[in-house]
Amino acid sequence: MGKTSCDGCGRTVSVAGGIANIWTFGENDGSDGTAMTLEFEDGTEHLLCYPCIEALPDNPTAEDVERLEQVDGETSRVGAL
Repeated sequence: MGKTSCDGCGRTVSVAGGIANIWTFGENDGSDGTAMTLEFEDGTEHLLCYPCIEALPDNPTAEDVERLEQVDGETSRVGAL
């Protein structure tokens, strides 16, 4: 699994897949990452940790991602502009 940062809050996340997982044959194959890349209706893509995904409103936009902030190790929120 590769490591990078969440586009929303900046916390370090694991990204599932990649060459590092090629020889696992289904065990620990990287399918349990801590982030997902989401494509929004406005055409933008964002790598977000699960706490940030949970904090997003319905039909999120790139502006909502810019407003995401980390509350603690397991919580994020959409802050005010």
